[in-house]
Amino acid sequence: MAEETFEFTAKTKKNLFIFIAVGLVLTVIGIFMSMGGGHHEVAEAAGHGGHEAAEAAAGGHGEYHWYTRVFANLWINNVFFAGVALVGVLFFAIQYAAQVGWSAGIKRIPLSFGAWIPIAGVLMLITYFAASHDLFHWTHSGLYEKGGAEYDSIIDGKGAYFFWPLAKGSVPVFFIARMIIFFGVWYWLFAKLKKVAYEEDTVGGTEKWYKLRKLSAIFIVFFAVSSSMAAWDWVMSIDTHWFSTMFGWYNFASWWVSGLALTALVVVFLKDKGYLSIVNSNHIHDLGKFVFAFSIFWTYIWFSQFLLIYYANIPEETIYFLERWKSGHYAPLFYLNLVINFFFPFLVLMTRDAKRHSRFIKVVAPLIIIGHWLDFYLMITPGTLKENGGFGFLELGMMFVYAGAFVYVFLNQMSKAPLYAKNHPMLEESLHHHI
Repeated sequence: MAEETFEFTAKTKKNLFIFIAVGLVLTVIGIFMSMGGGHHEVAEAAGHGGHEAAEAAAGGHGEYHWYTRVFANLWINNVFFAGVALVGVLFFAIQYAAQVGWSAGIKRIPLSFGAWIPIAGVLMLITYFAASHDLFHWTHSGLYEKGGAEYDSIIDGKGAYFFWPLAKGSVPVFFIARMIIFFGVWYWLFAKLKKVAYEEDTVGGTEKWYKLRKLSAIFIVFFAVSSSMAAWDWVMSIDTHWFSTMFGWYNFASWWVSGLALTALVVVFLKDKGYLSIVNSNHIHDLGKFVFAFSIFWTYIWFSQFLLIYYANIPEETIYFLERWKSGHYAPLFYLNLVINFFFPFLVLMTRDAKRHSRFIKVVAPLIIIGHWLDFYLMITPGTLKENGGFGFLELGMMFVYAGAFVYVFLNQMSKAPLYAKNHPMLEESLHHHI
């Protein structure tokens, strides 16, 4: 088999830079529009209910500021695109650990997503240190002073998880250490997987394949634990009083479907550009089945989490959904989230033909990616901004900036090696794949 290498052309780079520039312009417009946008609600609440009502309108700990919305959007995009990068590597690892043959021609595409991991780690740390008090209520030291006006016994009981071994309300060493360790190990394993995978181009036999199997198994086990803990830390702790035993799975399901949709979308676009000659409609069918099946899986987790909280009707649990369900800001997006992420892919990809044809993937996959970005918006924004949240130029612009940068990084990585290993021991199986 002849090698195929993706050419990251100057035209593609230019288009991505234009896309990022548009995002920056929209972001700046959104910032100017949001300046003072939350103060009206805070002032109005103060007029009707005094200081306590004003604090409630501002998110529970002081006056709302426009930059809190900026920080919230930074966090949404950091978490979302970090997750897409990780599940790209996870998909690659699963193919080796499960000894899969059909995907031999496409595995390096999701692997390239992992190039975003170190960038995501740096952005997460910078955003945390710049915005921790605006994003995470549990960082306020007054919550841990027994007898104080702001003391919160529930948050105090969770304090050690954030601040150990230091005093509660000081520097959250344990929280920051987990973030650094997770990103460090994730990137180290990605770099090892990438290095060995690229060696398959020049070395025949099965030695590299067996080594990749071992590394993949290690990555999968570590990811299984760390991804759930990351979901608790980065997303669930925003609503500190609330918790869900299913949240790790829910967060993963949203990441996973997004990564599958992006993989499918890149595959069909590469096919249109004349690449991936060994990929046929059967491979696209398998990717379509993955997107279809795990859209249903995400809905199953969503509904299970919702139903358990709904019928238990415990106030400290139901508040999470009430903030999203009863709010004029979030309720339309709450229902749109279900339409885009379940009903639309379920109905469109139900038939065999729909899963096999690129025109359906080109419609469904982008909407699923946007839909699950919206899912993270709904996980994060109500907890940080309460009723002061919004959706407009700022959200769209920042999403464009991150999306453009992410695509640039992974396309650049994808161009550094052949799209598939011509010496892969299961390449022949992939060539004759038929379903």
